[in-house]
Amino acid sequence: MRHKSPSRLLTTTLFSAIVTLPLALHAQSLHDFHNLSPEEKSAYWDSMSEEEREAKREEWRAERDAMSAEERAAMHAERMARREEMRSHWNSMPEAEREALRAERRARHEERRAAWDALSDEEKQAKREAMRAHREERRAIWESMSPEERAAMRERHGGHQHERQGK
Repeated sequence: MRHKSPSRLLTTTLFSAIVTLPLALHAQSLHDFHNLSPEEKSAYWDSMSEEEREAKREEWRAERDAMSAEERAAMHAERMARREEMRSHWNSMPEAEREALRAERRARHEERRAAWDALSDEEKQAKREAMRAHREERRAIWESMSPEERAAMRERHGGHQHERQGK
């Protein structure tokens, strides 16, 4: 069995720090996050703990809420342009490549399902409770809003969510 020399270990550690440093610096703002590729977004999000993710969501929510209507509209327009670009890219792909991507997505779904199935009943119940508490918290916030605040919130979020879900 070979052991790494101290200098090689140091080199490896420094290399991995240098490689991951840009990832740590990415997405300091909501705008920066939207400009990441899907792979970079996933890596960035996966590098954070659940508490860090929640803190980042709150930070970005506050950042978005502080934006003017024009800034939000511009950010939305940028996202829609990127979305259309991605749709065009998807439509231009050969069917075999699209099927490979679908297979990757199914594999990720199966991994998540396997991870869920591997949880104990207590862990599953704890996750369900956390999700229920989160929904109740969001519902309480919504119910505490005036009709004007609700209308503004719908406007900020596009107002189409319920239409898409068939509600």
